[in-house]
Amino acid sequence: MTAVEREARVTLSRVVEPGDEVCGRWIREVGAPEAVRWLYGNLGQPRGMTDTRWAGLRARAARAAPERDLALARDAGVRFVCPGEPEWPAQLDDLGDARPVGLWVRGPAGLRLWALRSVAVVGARACTEYGAHMAATLGAGLAERGWVVVSGGAYGIDGAAHRGALGAGGATVAVLACGVDRPYPRGHTQLITRIAEQGLVVGELPPGEHPTQSRFILRNRVIAALTRGTVVVEAAYRSGALVTARAAQRLGRFTMGVPGPVTSALSAGVHEMLRGEAVLVSDAAEVAELVGDMGELAPDRRGPVLPRDLLPPDAVRVLAALPARDPAGTEEIARRAATSTDDAVGRLYELRALGFVERHGDGWKLTRQVTASGGGDREGC
Repeated sequence: MTAVEREARVTLSRVVEPGDEVCGRWIREVGAPEAVRWLYGNLGQPRGMTDTRWAGLRARAARAAPERDLALARDAGVRFVCPGEPEWPAQLDDLGDARPVGLWVRGPAGLRLWALRSVAVVGARACTEYGAHMAATLGAGLAERGWVVVSGGAYGIDGAAHRGALGAGGATVAVLACGVDRPYPRGHTQLITRIAEQGLVVGELPPGEHPTQSRFILRNRVIAALTRGTVVVEAAYRSGALVTARAAQRLGRFTMGVPGPVTSALSAGVHEMLRGEAVLVSDAAEVAELVGDMGELAPDRRGPVLPRDLLPPDAVRVLAALPARDPAGTEEIARRAATSTDDAVGRLYELRALGFVERHGDGWKLTRQVTASGGGDREGC
């Protein structure tokens, strides 16, 4: 990357709004240095650009000062990463003409390597306690498995996911919709500062730039493109988190959702996703199984193993034939178990040795412990 190319892209990061595909196509066709020459010269305006937009870009260019932006970045411990450089994550190129002209990066780690094994965890800002718990648990679980947790640094699900990863001593990346030298939201200044120390803070906008509603929405495409998959934890029908999920689907990334109560409006958007192409996940192991390498399998899900699960089928049938309350004779037990009396007697003595049944005179019944655990008759069921 030449100094001229780098300076041109720093200038364009101040002039061009994130995700502007018209400008992106123009920069791709003529190159960043030539695009800057057009902005300051009298070469006409690019194809497909209106007079109003061109006038606005030139007005911005008149106030751009790349040397100042690079100096401010150095003072804040921020570097500028250009497409094609060793630290540039190649998966961002999947955005085509909506690809960032460059990224401002704050933090000690290498962005390209971290992005290779990363998952986005996003969701509602005004989340419930359940949502915050699930996001933090996912963040911690993914971090413990060596995954980088990527989110937007916002209140609610984003912050919980970041904190979960940090709490587990893992890696996390915050993608901001403003300059990475000014933490936003203000209430997350301490969190974002900690992310910059232990992880990475990334953004398309130069130092000092403030967030806007459109910048928040367009920032989400970077989160989706940067990661292998996106997990949505709580999102209403009109949620920015769903914008991230839809961008991930368009890019061919995995899209996952954590279900919530069907009565919760904050889970309605997630449930709608799950009715489509998204995959239901409940913990970090299931996320890793989907987005990870071969062999990263989630454990089989089943209830706790009970002592009776270890019994042979014949013994289970005899055990099921015993009453929970009054003792029963061996002939009755054999009839209910559909076996012979001799076989029933043998099984009963085995079950007594294992603590499942007890003898009362000529009859047999379940022990109190088995009855309490639900091993008795299912009368009325």
